Amino acid sequence: MLATTFHLEELPIPATLDDPEAAEFIAMVGVRNAIETQLLRSDALACTPAELLPMYQAQQFEPKRIFVARIDGRQVGRGILQWSIADGTASSWVIVEVLEEFRRRGIGTALFELIEGLALASGRPVLQSEAMHTPAPGGARHASPTGFGDLPVDDAGVRVLTGRGYRLEQISRVSFLDLPVPATVLAQHCDELSEPLRGEYSLVQWTGSTPMEWTSDLILLRTRMSTDAPFAGLDIAEEPWTEARIATRDAAMAADGRTVLTVAARHEATGRLVGFSELSLPGNRSRPVQQLDTLVLAEHRGRRLGMLLKVANLRALQDGGSDPALVYTFNAEENRHMLDVNEAIGFRPVGHAACWRKDR
Repeated sequence: MLATTFHLEELPIPATLDDPEAAEFIAMVGVRNAIETQLLRSDALACTPAELLPMYQAQQFEPKRIFVARIDGRQVGRGILQWSIADGTASSWVIVEVLEEFRRRGIGTALFELIEGLALASGRPVLQSEAMHTPAPGGARHASPTGFGDLPVDDAGVRVLTGRGYRLEQISRVSFLDLPVPATVLAQHCDELSEPLRGEYSLVQWTGSTPMEWTSDLILLRTRMSTDAPFAGLDIAEEPWTEARIATRDAAMAADGRTVLTVAARHEATGRLVGFSELSLPGNRSRPVQQLDTLVLAEHRGRRLGMLLKVANLRALQDGGSDPALVYTFNAEENRHMLDVNEAIGFRPVGHAACWRKDR
């Protein structure tokens, strides 16, 4: 380990990117993008400061604190402490990232100790961490306790997290879909799936903010997203979604220049939305599109609504005249149903993120 003098400090979240302290926030985003590019070997997940700032400003619903590590004034690593506003939550998320060329100097250890200490002092004894892991086939493997997926034992993130007493809980697959998807493929899936559902379900689509008539349904769907998705052995509380939280999220997405395409499944018998899928388009339409949440309520599964929702939204994306090169998404490796859907559309695996847990 190289001897290094470094300094840790909390980073204020600026009100706008024009504020004097915004330069440090912008630098932090640059560090984040560089680290994720190093780990995934692709810059597809890079975000702009304008895209990330509204998410950090939504403190009333998703509280978080940012810390950075500096060497000679330069940011070389970052740490995030995040927690849920759900009543009685016992866990915090602890995320630590260091630029590859500055690892093995004690920086990551110092960030972990600082953030873990703050989390424990807050009365939340469960520490959880998410990390991107570099694809590396072959060699000794660290298997997921879910029975789905594994990671290289000698991966830097695996070594650090296991060394600090974290145990692997879940592996998520990072997948890319090259665009455009042939129109014949999208039409085939839509036609095959739509006809058997005719009269029972219909599709509702919108761009941007949630229409008021569907807000109450989205409150239920987003709340269920926090519990219905597979989370293995992670401590995940039911997130309290409200009309105000929906509006805040919509405003944050719009403020960063992104446009969200949503398609939802309407249950004809009740008139309620029972599933939805979202795509997030960056302001620069040539950049990658992010597949956000896709959920079908458990009581309406088994009808291939998830496939229909994803395909219909991809068709809307391509019919809208955008020219992105790909869509990226994350799915739990044990979520075989959704992976089957993705693979049938043409998504290909490119890497893994994993969630880890430590109880104190």
